[in-house]
This record gives sequence, C-alpha cells and structure tokens, in this order.
Amino acid sequence: MDPDSVKSTLQNLAFGNVMAAAARNYQKELLANEKAPATSSVNQEVDLDELMDDPELEKLHADRIAALKKEAEKREALKRKGHGEYREITEGDFLGEVTGTEKAICHFYHQEFYRCKIMDKHLKTLASKHVDTKFIKLDAENAPFFITKLGVKTLPCVIIFRKGVAVDRLVGFQDMGGKDDFSTRALEVVLIKKGIISEKKDEDDEDDGYHEGSRRTVRSSVNLDDSDSD
Repeated sequence: MDPDSVKSTLQNLAFGNVMAAAARNYQKELLANEKAPATSSVNQEVDLDELMDDPELEKLHADRIAALKKEAEKREALKRKGHGEYREITEGDFLGEVTGTEKAICHFYHQEFYRCKIMDKHLKTLASKHVDTKFIKLDAENAPFFITKLGVKTLPCVIIFRKGVAVDRLVGFQDMGGKDDFSTRALEVVLIKKGIISEKKDEDDEDDGYHEGSRRTVRSSVNLDDSDSD
C-alpha cells in the first residue's frame, strides 16, 4: 500500500475520533443545560400571590373555617343546655339535667361543710374550661330521694354520669391524696383518668389549691349516717 495513502487514512481516522468526542461533549452540555432550570427552580422564591390562589390551599382554609364554625356552634348548643358554668339545681331538676346531656358531674354537698366549699371552688374553675361536660351541684339536705337512691353516704360526693347513668364517683378527697390543699389540676387529672373530661392543650396550673387564711377543717369528709354531724 502506498505510504501516503496509509498516512491519509490514519489522519482521517484521527479526525473522525476527535469529531466523535466533540459530539459527545456537546451532547453532555445539552443534557446539563436541560437539567439546570429544574435545579435552579427549586431555589427560586415562592410567589405568595400564586400560592394564595392555589385551589388546594383554598380548600384547606375553607375546611378549617368550617371546622371552627362547627365547633363554635357545638359550644353554643352545649351552653344552652347549661354547660360552661357551675350551677346549683334542685331535686326536681336533677333527672332532666343528667339525662339531657352526654356527660355530667354532680356534686352532692352540704352548705356548712368546709370540704364541700373546697370542692365547689375547683369544680367552678373546671366548668368553664371543660364545656363538653355539664357541672352541677345539689344540696344533699334538699334531695333525700336521690341521696338514698344513689347511696350517697359521705360528703362531699361527686358523681359522674353518662347519658343519665351513674358510672363513677369521688368520695371525699381520697382520689386527690386525702388532703384539703390539693390543686384544681389534681382534680382535673382525676376526672380525665375517669374519662368524664378531656385533656386540654392550654393547661392552667397556676392554682395551688384552696386556702382560706389559717382556717382549718374541723371535720374532713362527713358521713351522712353520723347522727352527730352538723
């Protein structure tokens, strides 16, 4: 073969390899440029105006507003049934009060018993916080039928009702450690464990209990069967 012809062939092959390599590099650059906008868009600032027009966001907002409205309507309906406050009722009102709602707490008390006043103070605080549950109180002296029917022997006695059925009770201060200076939170925890109220996110534990100067209780929990009780 002619040497010049061989040299020319080799030069053509070398040139072809260079062109092929250049073509591959060019293709890589094109691919890199195509990917670049996608990568940079991640770092771009979000247009808040466009975000506010997002139909999914609008739906979430509307759903939240509807849920809040429904909750407010529920609270108002419960308040019309006597929820949200700690109220005194009569024996004649008793059945209607406890059967007319899902959850109710009734404190059977005596006006002269110091521990009943302590329980009153804590239940009044919890009533405004736990609107889902009705909080009421009934003077034991003026409710002899239900005192007997429910087997109330010791005051204070807090009976828990679900749909009008007595499901549990607190007798005296046994569940709160047996002392007079328990906190509202301590009573709240007991009632939460008994399932009659629910835990709230905005806890208020500033109350340290019921104190009235240096006054002491002469009798802690009063047995109604004790003929000497005041």
